[in-house]
Amino acid sequence: MEPAWRQQGRGRGRAQEGQGERPRPLQKDRPGVPAGRGEKTNPGPAKGESVQSKFEEIRRSNQAAAQRLVESRVSSSSSDEDNDDDDDDGDGQRGRILESTFTSYTSQTGGDASALTRTGQYLSDMFQSGALTCLICIASVKRTQPVWSCSGCFSLFHLPCIQKWARDSVFLISSATDEDFGQKQHPWPCPKCRTEYPPSATPNRYMCYCGKLQDPPADPWLVPHSCGSICQQELKPSCGHTCLLLCHPGPCPPCPKMVSVSCLCGKAKPLPRRCSNKSWSCQQQCGKLLGCKQHTCTQLCHTECPPCPRVSLQRCVCGRQTAERPCASPRWTCQQVCGAQLSCGNHTCEEVCHDGACPPCPRSVSRSCPCGKTKSSLPCTEEVLPCGDTCDRRLSCLKHTCSMRCHRGSCETCRQEVDKACRCGRHRKPMACHKEYLCDAKCPQTRNCQRHQCRRKCCPGNCPPCDQICGRTLGCRNHKCPSVCHQGSCYPCPETVPVRCSCGSSVLVVPCGRERSTKPPRCREPCRLPPSCHHRDGEPHRCHPGPCPPCARPCLLPLPGCCHACPQPCHDLVLVRSQQVQLAGPWEQPAEPTFMKKALPCPPCQVPIPTSCFGEHEVSPVPCHRQGRFSCGRACGRP
Repeated sequence: MEPAWRQQGRGRGRAQEGQGERPRPLQKDRPGVPAGRGEKTNPGPAKGESVQSKFEEIRRSNQAAAQRLVESRVSSSSSDEDNDDDDDDGDGQRGRILESTFTSYTSQTGGDASALTRTGQYLSDMFQSGALTCLICIASVKRTQPVWSCSGCFSLFHLPCIQKWARDSVFLISSATDEDFGQKQHPWPCPKCRTEYPPSATPNRYMCYCGKLQDPPADPWLVPHSCGSICQQELKPSCGHTCLLLCHPGPCPPCPKMVSVSCLCGKAKPLPRRCSNKSWSCQQQCGKLLGCKQHTCTQLCHTECPPCPRVSLQRCVCGRQTAERPCASPRWTCQQVCGAQLSCGNHTCEEVCHDGACPPCPRSVSRSCPCGKTKSSLPCTEEVLPCGDTCDRRLSCLKHTCSMRCHRGSCETCRQEVDKACRCGRHRKPMACHKEYLCDAKCPQTRNCQRHQCRRKCCPGNCPPCDQICGRTLGCRNHKCPSVCHQGSCYPCPETVPVRCSCGSSVLVVPCGRERSTKPPRCREPCRLPPSCHHRDGEPHRCHPGPCPPCARPCLLPLPGCCHACPQPCHDLVLVRSQQVQLAGPWEQPAEPTFMKKALPCPPCQVPIPTSCFGEHEVSPVPCHRQGRFSCGRACGRP
């Protein structure tokens, strides 16, 4: 049976086509109509054009409907409700897509695909239903949805989700740190690996993995969200070559190109090597002169020589002492005062072990008294005496001056009594100037988390960030937020949970919290559950979630009272509708019917047994459970 749109279009097209091809009598065959006038008034071409235009309109509508049907089939094939009967075809198509993606790489390596393990895992997850989950909305990523891929961890996110994530992250950081809100450009992190991106890197377009094609179409013969062309991204670490795979998720594999390189020390001849593994050692001794200029390197072929590991006699900076020191650090000081005669001839150098000439005598320049009010030019052998005036130097409080006479050394602590305000500004009290006044009032303001109070004594208003643990339940409903108390929603749970099949052979790793709504992975191993009926060897079937399907083999148990076996299908566990509870009144709503598994007894034996009537007039088949003579309803006739 064809769909309605196809029937309607075909019917309309047939009707119009029939009207257009209906034979019409020629004008010259019509009686009483001149030939010349018939040529002028012939309506045939105008009617044919109208029929053709209607036919084209119907054809375009049919093509549009067919295109919508194909798109709906493609989108439904990528949903979570895939048909389990198409496992073999899906695996074959998946294998062909993976083979075509890796062909350009394996042709360079002679068929060796050992370096494609990590990239192959990302590609396999693309085709596994439920394996890819957006960590922001905790929903499956389908092949028809626009996505964005992180360049650090290669995780996929829905494009609208990552755009909202970037806006909210920048908003929260700006509101918590900026005094002039929104003026600074703060980066936003990846939800999984915390790789930071500038605000200008916020994705605004749906691009393929290699970034060449915008809005890549959903092609069932390509990797989802791929453009199908060669990746050509620069490989890391940078070697000058580009990726040879088709547009793919995950990291690019190591470079497979063959290059001719020398060994690490450069002594051996160049050899052909893989570009991703081009570093090799000739296993010869290096022999280069080390930085100490005394010894040579004894290690095998390498790139950079390490510091000299030997020790030797090294002189200190001033040259007075000699000690065994590592060759890698020959410069050292003996920690002795120099003591050399200064240029004045009266004093000695007071600096610790140094190289070069000693500095000039510090007393040979113009000196002042301790308070700095009077200056005098005295020989370096004479001390400058205090001037006898008031010191008047600023004390440590920077508000008062020293009231003592000119003296050597530091000034005393300020002890003047002033009327001081506490740090929070609520109370005032007369006390010594050098002491800080802290009241006992606790700050009632909330911290930056907007959940807890500051409660710090005499807080001046700059409340510190909250140091408590958030502890709110995450979206997975299994763990609590371990971060410091914060504003806004918590980050998604970083844990992953394995989802296993019933036998445990197949494992699917999903984000925490997704395990309750994710289907177990498809497993090709045979089911290992023991049969739930009396048959010892159940029907072989694949591993599956939930209970095994009901047994469809014949019961074959011996029936009671006869020698026949039960021919009915196995009825050890049958879903039976439970009895409904009688309602107390019209105000109660009837509950939904419930079913329970129950073992049903074998039905009575229905095998026909030829049995004669009492008068032995006829022989009729009687069911085995009703075995015995019967009355045929006729007269007995016996003497």
